[in-house]
Amino acid sequence: MAAALAPGVSRKLKKVLETRTDSPDLLASLGALSTFYVQNTPQARRNLKSSIEQRALAINRHFLDASLPAHKALDRVEGEVHALNDSWKKIEEALNSCSASTGDIISTTERMQQELEVITQRQEIVSCFLRDYQLSNEEINALREEDIDEKFFKALLHVQEIHSNCKVLLRTHHQRAGLELMDMMSVYQEGAYERLCRWVQAECKKLGDTDNPEVSELLKKAVRCLKERPVLFKYCAEEVANMRHHALFRRFISALTRGGPGGLPRPIEVHAHDPLRYVGEMLGWLHQALASERELIVVLLDPDAMTDSGPASRRQSGRDGDSSRGESDVTFVLDRIFEGACRPFKVRVEQVLQSQPSLIVSFKLSNTLEFYGYTIAELLGEDTALCNTIWSLRDAAQQTFFSILKSRGEKLLRYPPLVAVDLSPPPAVREGISLLLALIDTYNSMMVPASGKRPNFDPVISALLDPIIQMCEQAAEAQKSKGSLARRGRTSSDPSGNSRDSISVDAILSKNLSTSVLSAESSSKVYLVNCLSAIQEPLKGQEVATSYVNNLSSMIEAHVRALVDKEVDSILRKCGLSNKMPYIKDYGNSDDAKALADVVETSPQMLLECLKAFYGIVTGTEGSLPEFEQLQVPRLRSDACYGLARALAETHELIYKAVMDPKNNYPDPRSLAKHSPEQIRTILEI
Repeated sequence: MAAALAPGVSRKLKKVLETRTDSPDLLASLGALSTFYVQNTPQARRNLKSSIEQRALAINRHFLDASLPAHKALDRVEGEVHALNDSWKKIEEALNSCSASTGDIISTTERMQQELEVITQRQEIVSCFLRDYQLSNEEINALREEDIDEKFFKALLHVQEIHSNCKVLLRTHHQRAGLELMDMMSVYQEGAYERLCRWVQAECKKLGDTDNPEVSELLKKAVRCLKERPVLFKYCAEEVANMRHHALFRRFISALTRGGPGGLPRPIEVHAHDPLRYVGEMLGWLHQALASERELIVVLLDPDAMTDSGPASRRQSGRDGDSSRGESDVTFVLDRIFEGACRPFKVRVEQVLQSQPSLIVSFKLSNTLEFYGYTIAELLGEDTALCNTIWSLRDAAQQTFFSILKSRGEKLLRYPPLVAVDLSPPPAVREGISLLLALIDTYNSMMVPASGKRPNFDPVISALLDPIIQMCEQAAEAQKSKGSLARRGRTSSDPSGNSRDSISVDAILSKNLSTSVLSAESSSKVYLVNCLSAIQEPLKGQEVATSYVNNLSSMIEAHVRALVDKEVDSILRKCGLSNKMPYIKDYGNSDDAKALADVVETSPQMLLECLKAFYGIVTGTEGSLPEFEQLQVPRLRSDACYGLARALAETHELIYKAVMDPKNNYPDPRSLAKHSPEQIRTILEI
């Protein structure tokens, strides 16, 4: 027996040993066991199973005692469910008994429900028709009897919508109804527009009572509606123009004569003694008034333009035509408004011009009028009464300015000044240049509008300087004439009866004539160069006078060349070479020409005396070359001296080549031409 039980015991023992003592179930079991198994005695171990069974029995009894109320409650619920089931069966029996009697009522109800739906649909159709094609009594009263308010505009908008909807009817088989409704709406519409026009005219009359009226939103909306009727809109625009015309005229006269409230600002005519300020304040007042009037008229007649961001947005929204038409309406009204201020403004400016203002003031007036002409044209338009008045006054100011210049030039030409001993420019040149520089400063500082450009200043320069240059030329011509008369007197008193050109070299040397003294003609050239230089130098760097300075440079260069040529010719005449140069220049033109040594004028003896005198002048032993000391500009003086020296060197080189040419048969050319061209250039420092 023990041997048979040993394997079982060993397995149990092994199972017990392999049991994990840290498992949650084992720990919970041991915890529960510890509550009633407090002593580990043999008796307790033997009674352990019965103790556990008794404890399980006690727990079950406790569970039965605790579930007894719930069991009683379930019994009560079961009884109520059975009662409800009985009630439901009774109701079902009652309904089954009533279903037969209520079948007719249900069918009648369904039929009436369908009829109600049809009637409701018809009612909606009629309501839509009345809404889209008829006016309500309230809308009719708003169009005909009540004051102009938001209800009026809503009713008018509804009339326009009905009129548009009637066009849809004309495309269907309800054409007669459409025509009748259109006629009815046309009557309402025309009556409403006429009433609206009278109301707008009455409101516009109130705008003339104040200087800066406020335009109500209701009036803006009314004008926007009237744009649909161009004729009525034109009546309203004319009413606005007339009212603002009279108001602006009164304000302008008041600003001229009485000034502002309380005398501030002071009346504009207080400054009538100052032409420039007087005209400038009138133009400034008109420009400021134009800006405020334009804002008012644009708000009133073209309120949509105030919300447009520019031409691009108008193009995108398709309002180009409306915008151009609105702009033309605004221009028409503004032109009419400012037409009244044209006459008093023009009369006062003409009085200023008739008072013979100074030259500078006249020029500034012309520039001021031109600036405001462009500025006002931007706001008002080109072909308007005020712009035309300003342009005509600008032309009158320019005419006054050029008339003063013309009279000044005629006076200078009538009484030309005498040429100073030092050939310096007359005071009239300095005065003219000072005046021109002042005009240039005024021209450069003048305001230029964005859409305009500076006027051409060349006519001003020409009108001022051309008479001065003509005066200088007349004085130079008179100086040259006096010199010619004096020279004729000296020639006629010559006992030999020969002219200066035929005087022999010995006579020239014996009289010891000095070539440093300029002739009358050369003096006149120097005088002209000095005058032109005095005009040119201050104008250099002035952009507006660039072309005139270039013309003066050309004139100065021409006079300097003529001066140099005259002095070269004078020196050659005094040396006796003047009448010999044609033979020397033409000797090589033909092969069968006569040798220069065989010509009387260029014979060795004659040429020797002439070259001797020429060398004496060039080297300074028999006189001196003119140094043009009376030329007041050092650069021109240097250019003239250099040009003279170069011309003499070129002439000598031409003579030297002719003398050294064997074809001319000069026996001893070295004795005639003692100096080579290089030596003469060295002597002349070129």
